[in-house]
Order: sequence, then structure tokens, then C-alpha cells
Amino acid sequence: MIHTRSLTAIAALLVAGAITACGDKNNLHDIAAPTAGSAVKFFNFGVNAPAVNFYANDKKITATTPSTSSICSSPVDGSTTDPTCLSTGKEATTGTGYGANASTFGLYYSIAPGAYTLSGRITATTDNGVAISSTPTTLENGKFYSYYLSGIYNTAAKSVEGFVVEDPLPDIALDKTYVRFVNASSNSQPMTLYVTDASGAQTAIGSAVAYKSAGSFLGITPGTYNLAVRAAGSNTNLITSTAVGFSAGRVYTVTAYGDMTVSSGSTKPTLDNTPNR
Repeated sequence: MIHTRSLTAIAALLVAGAITACGDKNNLHDIAAPTAGSAVKFFNFGVNAPAVNFYANDKKITATTPSTSSICSSPVDGSTTDPTCLSTGKEATTGTGYGANASTFGLYYSIAPGAYTLSGRITATTDNGVAISSTPTTLENGKFYSYYLSGIYNTAAKSVEGFVVEDPLPDIALDKTYVRFVNASSNSQPMTLYVTDASGAQTAIGSAVAYKSAGSFLGITPGTYNLAVRAAGSNTNLITSTAVGFSAGRVYTVTAYGDMTVSSGSTKPTLDNTPNR
């Protein structure tokens, strides 16, 4: 299945690569900003939330389609010109489910800078198009962002929380990998992410991060790590993940989401590791 704005993101990366190739081969070029406009990733981390498509105001940014020949929105400006775009067979009703991000390729979606209300809207036939979260934000030119559906889904109100964080990507460093921590678990305390390498050496990725907040990117040695999240001032691991790989020259966001009151099942606290670059 193809996401409607992935083509834009792919094209942006190709342009950036072409520009880099034209320069001095011995210089490392800064491609830490989008080639044009703003760039956003979308995550559905609202506990028990239904599958959604993501919108900026009333313009659909993400959607899944059965084939490349039935893409609904223009990869250039997001407009929909096909009058049957939303009919059966044109667009899948799966959307972005709980615990997933909207881009199969892990890329950002390009959006023109400006003031928006970002929302996740139900894709299923029942309640189709209902916005379960609406988050006002302003996207600045040349900046990267992540939009999270979070909290616990209210089935009566058909609502869930949402928040936006900026992704200030660091300059490329081929001898490092950069990691930060985002807290998307609504019933958590402020928490700190710790990474432990094969030798047992442990590193705190910044300080404690409150719900709906992001820590700073920290450069560490590339490799495979065990991850643990702890409440501030505690040595008790609240969420763990083992054998997580961080590659050289890449940038990652580790996000805690889920219901901190449960210990098993699909809504238990979980760590997501998604590359920003």
C-alpha cells in the first residue's frame, strides 16, 4: 500500500542527494532541513484509538490505497481531483492503526508552512471522517515536526489527545548516532530513557521528559543497545526493549506510549524506535 505524500518526501530526498553530489566530494553537506516547506511525521499512539487518516486543516495528508494507480491526493500539493477518490476500491479503510506511524518508508510528509489544525480522522465505514483529535499548530519553513495522537481513546466522545513536537535534527556525523526520547504515555510520570551497550555501560539520554514533551538529541556510539525507561529518581525499569540497533550517521526518536496501568496485551507500555533521518 502506498501513502499519498510519500512521493513528495522521496523526491525531496533525491533533490537533496543531487545537490550534495554537485559539491566538493571531500566536504560533508548539511541536509538537515527540508528542501522546501515544512515536514511532518504522523503517529497513532492513542490507546485503543481507531485507524485514522491524518489531515492538515481539511486537506488529507496521509491515506493508504490498494495500488499505485489509485492514489487519492496529489504528491505535489495534496489536492484531490478525482471525484471518486473516497469511494470503495479507491481508498483502503485501514488507515494508520494504533501503534503505527503513517509512512511506510519512514519519511516525512511535505506541507506548506503556516497555521494548521492537524487531526486524525476515522477511516472505517462507521464514523468515517470523524476527527478524533484536533491540534492547532504553526509549521515553520525549513523545520521538521512529529504529530502524535496520544492518551486513551474515549469511545463515547470519540476523542483522543494529540500534540506536536519539533524535530531539530542535528548535523550529520558519520561517527555517531543521535537519539532522543519522547513521552506519549498520558498516565506516566516524567521519565528518562537509558541505553545500555554490550559492555554494560549505561547512558542517560538527557533528563526526565514529561508527557507530551520531547528531549534533546544526544550523540552516542553506533551499535546495539538495550533500552529502559525509568521515572525520575527511580532505578525501576518501567518499559524495556532489547537489542535495538542505532546506525552510524542516523537520527532516531524513541517514544514511550501505551497504558502504564496494564502489564500485558496490545495496550501495555511500549517503546517505539523510528528514524528521523
